[in-house]
Amino acid sequence: MLNVRTSILAALISGFAALAVVPGTALAYDENSTAAVNVDAQGVGLQGYDPVAYFTDKAPVLGNSAYKASHNGVTYHFASKAHRDQFTANPAHYAPQFGGFCAMGVALDKKLDGDPQAWKIVDGKLYLNVNKEVQKKWLEDVPGNLKKANMEWPQIKDKAPKDL
Repeated sequence: MLNVRTSILAALISGFAALAVVPGTALAYDENSTAAVNVDAQGVGLQGYDPVAYFTDKAPVLGNSAYKASHNGVTYHFASKAHRDQFTANPAHYAPQFGGFCAMGVALDKKLDGDPQAWKIVDGKLYLNVNKEVQKKWLEDVPGNLKKANMEWPQIKDKAPKDL
């Protein structure tokens, strides 16, 4: 178990190192926030991506601020009025799990930024990971990782990432 955790942490660290060399990468992540949702300075979730598009288009699609709606303190942008209307009819269905934080990070008792490009729908719910390398580890045992994450989330959701 220790070796698995060590290798996952190594993947997370290398993933952060990869992010550091990508110029212009703007993350929504706030190390000091105690909010249970991952938003940018304007309160926008999913870094402006349309949460409905993951379900309908099976791909991340950047939203348009002309079409927006709020749910649980997060403003989401949508690619179309139709997507916004779908979301407002059932926001809990479309909103990302764990407040948009990395699902693998939550399984490891951490609140890490969620990358809208590293996503997966499991049992009708949207999950993000901090990057695609970490997502590969998460996908190795989705049921086990979700079980761990669901146990950890209540304890960490209101803590600042820097305190974990």
